[in-house]
Amino acid sequence: MSEHIAIIEDKGVIEIHIDRPDKKNALTAAMYRTMTAALADASARAEIGAVLIAGRGDAFCAGNDLKDFMAGPEGGAAAFAFIQAIAAFDKPLVAAVQGQAVGVGTTMLLHCDLIYAAPDARFVMPFVNLGLVPEAGSSLLAPATLGHAKAAAMLLLGEPMDADSADSAGLVTAIVPADGLLDHARAKAAALVAKPPQALATTRRLMKGDPAALVARIEEEARLFRETLASPEAQEAFAAFFEKRAPVFRRG
Repeated sequence: MSEHIAIIEDKGVIEIHIDRPDKKNALTAAMYRTMTAALADASARAEIGAVLIAGRGDAFCAGNDLKDFMAGPEGGAAAFAFIQAIAAFDKPLVAAVQGQAVGVGTTMLLHCDLIYAAPDARFVMPFVNLGLVPEAGSSLLAPATLGHAKAAAMLLLGEPMDADSADSAGLVTAIVPADGLLDHARAKAAALVAKPPQALATTRRLMKGDPAALVARIEEEARLFRETLASPEAQEAFAAFFEKRAPVFRRG
């Protein structure tokens, strides 16, 4: 369990709050494990009808804590287990997003059903900039959600998408004033819990479609992610990040 993940249960909804605001809610292995356990608990309990994911402070999630992630294989394993869990989760997922949503902070949203964003929300998937490949099935889901051109701007160029653009592109359900964001997301989660559970679950399953392609893509991304993580490009990108300089990539 992690002190930086707060779990709240109320009237059939489990809320997962990423609670490390001093680090922009960057995720460690322990945080991933706590979130994965919360999803498993929610899935197993009939009385739980929805899960709400939110971040505390001025950011939703700044992605992986790079120092923790690079410290050993534990970080990657915990991240992959969370990705598998959220992709396979069988109940509605609601997200409340403010500020930065970087890397997995954006890719986890591609598995959510209702995403409410504050006007300052900013979505970034900078994997290529770090010499890496996308994860969480985002190479499949981002083009399907946004269209190829918008997904290419985010995944190939690493360009951010602001809240208005995300709303227009279909990445988020609606933009909500920041001071009412969490209450709005909670109200929508409660509305989901009040629906006929079997009809809701079946409709969601039909909307998601055959999971085989997504499972295969997540596994392929994970294999390539591990390979690129050990590449000279990634080593240079990470070194430049920690040294606060521009990276220099060699061709040929």
